[in-house]
Amino acid sequence: MSRTTTITRGALLAFALAAALLSLPLASWAAGRTPGATVLAQTDSPVATAAAARLDKPRFKGVKVSVENGIATLTGTVDLYEYKADAERRAHKTKGVAAVRNLIEVGGPNIADKDLQAKLAEKLAYDRVGYGNTFNAIAVGVQNGVVTLTGHARTDVDKDSAMALVSTCPGVKDVVEEIEVDPASVMDDQTRLQVARAIYGYPALSKYSIDPAKPIRISVQNGHVELYGTVDSQADKEVAFLRANGVPGVFAVKNYLQVANEPTEAHR
Repeated sequence: MSRTTTITRGALLAFALAAALLSLPLASWAAGRTPGATVLAQTDSPVATAAAARLDKPRFKGVKVSVENGIATLTGTVDLYEYKADAERRAHKTKGVAAVRNLIEVGGPNIADKDLQAKLAEKLAYDRVGYGNTFNAIAVGVQNGVVTLTGHARTDVDKDSAMALVSTCPGVKDVVEEIEVDPASVMDDQTRLQVARAIYGYPALSKYSIDPAKPIRISVQNGHVELYGTVDSQADKEVAFLRANGVPGVFAVKNYLQVANEPTEAHR
């Protein structure tokens, strides 16, 4: 009996010690854990709780979620626009959420519109270098930290790359995406290459192929060609138009090339 009692007490002590040791990491984790989104009111709503669980990441620690009649409302602040967009995507995937009202504000640094636009324009100019970026003509505008992207992209991948670049840039408060993706067409792909050869193969225009950020950009939509970028002279602009217009299969050419140090013309 004495021996049995001793073994039992020893087992109980070992069990108690093991339980205490196992509880230490859990307690430490709980104490040091950075919470993500929190439920705003309606704490008994399983949909709101599920939506908040999807946003349980440190980058969403300033976000609050409420759900009413299947509409999830997101409020609070995040550091980057990318986080705002990601929060909306995650909330949309919650079972029981039919729509998302995204009222999250983007914090981070405040950068002057002119400086932010110049920074983004440079980044976009080099985006997708080596992947046919000559055939992307994406323009950027900034007003009160809100970035508007317009122009043409050759593929959806090119458009998504531009969006990702802008979304992760500090200082961007919101993004309006109005990029048009050129139609997928074997004939248009051939036309792009032929127009590029016609332009860059001409001695006076070959210099525009040196800097990958400053090419004559070529957009093609069902045989209709548009030229974008900046050239050194009016003569270069006119020659580029004539070279593109002379390519077989080209129906029309719109010449949006700007001449350096001259007023910017509005695209028509």
